[in-house]
Amino acid sequence: MAMKIVMMVLFIVVTIAIGFFTRKRAMDVDGFVLGGRKVGPWLTAFAYGTSYFSAVVFIGYAGQFGWKYGMAALWIGLGNAFVGSLLAWYVLGARTRAMTHHLNAQTMPEFFGARFKSKPLRVAAAGIIFVFLIPYTASVYNGLSRLFYMAFAIPYEWCIVAMALLTCLYVVLGGYMATAVNDFVQGCIMLVGVIAVIAAVLAGHGGFAEAVVELSQVSGDGAAGGAGQGMQGTFISMFGPDLPNLLGVIVLTSLGTWGLPQMVQKFYAIKSTSSIKRGAIISTVFALVVAGGSYFLGGFGRLVGADVPLTPTGVPVYDAVVPTLLSNMPDLLIGLTVVLVLSASMSTLSSLVLTSSSTLTLDFIKGNFVKRMGEKAQLLTMRALLVAFVAISAVIALFQYSSSVTFIAQLMSISWGALAGSFLAPFLYGLYWKRTTTASVWACFVFAVGLVCSNMVFGFINSPINAGAIAMVGGLVIVPLVSLVSPRPDASAADALFAESYRNLHEYPVDAD
Repeated sequence: MAMKIVMMVLFIVVTIAIGFFTRKRAMDVDGFVLGGRKVGPWLTAFAYGTSYFSAVVFIGYAGQFGWKYGMAALWIGLGNAFVGSLLAWYVLGARTRAMTHHLNAQTMPEFFGARFKSKPLRVAAAGIIFVFLIPYTASVYNGLSRLFYMAFAIPYEWCIVAMALLTCLYVVLGGYMATAVNDFVQGCIMLVGVIAVIAAVLAGHGGFAEAVVELSQVSGDGAAGGAGQGMQGTFISMFGPDLPNLLGVIVLTSLGTWGLPQMVQKFYAIKSTSSIKRGAIISTVFALVVAGGSYFLGGFGRLVGADVPLTPTGVPVYDAVVPTLLSNMPDLLIGLTVVLVLSASMSTLSSLVLTSSSTLTLDFIKGNFVKRMGEKAQLLTMRALLVAFVAISAVIALFQYSSSVTFIAQLMSISWGALAGSFLAPFLYGLYWKRTTTASVWACFVFAVGLVCSNMVFGFINSPINAGAIAMVGGLVIVPLVSLVSPRPDASAADALFAESYRNLHEYPVDAD
């Protein structure tokens, strides 16, 4: 216990110290929101990766989908690395940096407003971000608290309060640079922690080969894991017991990053387009270790199936699978695991609250409710909203935990489905296709939010994960179709925007329509 406490205290001291150290970089709006657009590839890549992977992945997704799909869950981690990281950087990175810099856009709603010359579009995007980032933030709290209870026997409520206060403190102090530097430190902890935990768990089951043999002898249980009765060895097969639903998870968690404001905004802040290639490689390696390792670990969750608690309906408590898998590790490794998940969670939480507070201030309040808003007023408002956002999401996390209605994975799916379903296609086409129209963006917003919300009420799609994946893919079809049948945007203005934005991107054609 003493070792675990020392590790936690050291982590907290370093985190707060970084907040104080970077506060001078957060004295104006651009510095607070984007670090002055001077963040290098290493910090940006780690900020991207640590915002991507939190307790939601390590505890929620790895536990639930490792239980359901066995070792085939590793495909989710590979999709996160090569689609959610590598391809996202190469397709979006340079163009996002170039166009947002030219438009002087600091947030995703600001990009939509400037790119499509529509203030209502900007306000609507801000509203979607504020509403649907909250359930994602609540899910981050949930995953962390379960490990804290296992390691320290600290009640869930105290974990939420402590995490909220610590995150508020360093983000309010240092803004984006505080999150970026802390993300780098926390990312290093995550890399070491994931490797150490996997090695310890496999060693506890006689090594990799013995663990695989043991897993191959687990029979599927339709009620608990989604596999058919008596399917010996199904959890070590290449595609697992349920390939269609596995594909839905891969699409949601991999393609989703392309439309999430807290992820795409990392490209706004990188100091130059030449840093994109290095950042892409660093981010991909990080994702391979953290995401691949998390899902690989979760794939062995059924080895402790007898110890995993059940819900009143007989379904395993998926969020307890990974904590149960780790519960018999030595105290030193448990302490490292707690710091690992705390690192992952706080990095994601800080990115979420910074995105939400800046979006509400710059895209909703400024110019609509406060016509003339000075630099100091904007900074003060962002910091106040940051605290409010953390508080609201903490209350929702407490309610969700006490009601035991929804697992972590489902909370995240609702958030990602609405956000990425709304923004992915308009943002991608807006960067590459001059013919993209304002009407197509509105159609995508309505389709994605309508699908996710109606499915929450009526449940016509078997899971919110599949609903979110359909929202994303559907948007990629809706935007070009609506653009082709709606009034064409001003061609000369679009030509000028693309030419001026991509003047220095010689690897991209700038005259394609």
